[in-house]
Amino acid sequence: MLEVFELEMLGGKIENRFRQMRPEINDMPWGTLDLSGFPQHAIVAAQQAWTTAAFQEFRTGAACAATVQAMIEARAPLDLIGLASRFPLDEMVHTELCSRIASELGGGIELQYDPETLVGDIGAGAYPLLKAAHLVVAFFCVGEALSIPLLHGTGQASTHPLIQAVLRRIVLDEADHGTFGWTFLDWANPHLNDAERQQLAQTADQVISNVHRTWDEMRQRDNKDVDQAYALGWLGTSEYLALAERSLERLVIKPLRQRGILVKG
Repeated sequence: MLEVFELEMLGGKIENRFRQMRPEINDMPWGTLDLSGFPQHAIVAAQQAWTTAAFQEFRTGAACAATVQAMIEARAPLDLIGLASRFPLDEMVHTELCSRIASELGGGIELQYDPETLVGDIGAGAYPLLKAAHLVVAFFCVGEALSIPLLHGTGQASTHPLIQAVLRRIVLDEADHGTFGWTFLDWANPHLNDAERQQLAQTADQVISNVHRTWDEMRQRDNKDVDQAYALGWLGTSEYLALAERSLERLVIKPLRQRGILVKG
């Protein structure tokens, strides 16, 4: 059953402890986003973009948690598990940041989702190490590795200090997420055979196919008022897609193939 994507804070001592873990959240210039002069359709598009971004960060948090569980079951190195254990916290912080931007834009849009499909069945039925490898390939070697340069490019294009601060914070956190996948694969690869690497390639190709489908949908959208879009936190379609294509080849496909995971791309 579908549920509306809504967020809440428990508040009180629990929120204070959360703030102590990530105090930089409150240091950002909240309340400074002036929407006067922006056309309404640009504001609505920004509300939709930032609500969707909040959901994507929330869903990535679930993927990170599932990956950590799989790594524990696979008895991966403790320091590698410990590093990955921080990632769900990062994603909850990013979820809050994106949702607060949506609020500053006048509120998020209604978004419905199926909680049981947040992670999906990636790696289902595989033994622990191979399952962990499927999750890492899907969510880190493709998903996170691709998102970092796009977030960085969007942050550079943005002209508002609050938007820049939020995107800069996310990019700083995601740096470890982007390199983690390759560190895990370099550890796991000697324990995998060619048939298993072929299965990992199929998982990567499936995720890449979904990415291409999203890009095709973007090409069909109206791309007016790109200059307005810069200030509210996203790149124009042509710039975004050009950067995305370069990043996919350089940061995803090439390093996967170097590790014997022969994706089609």
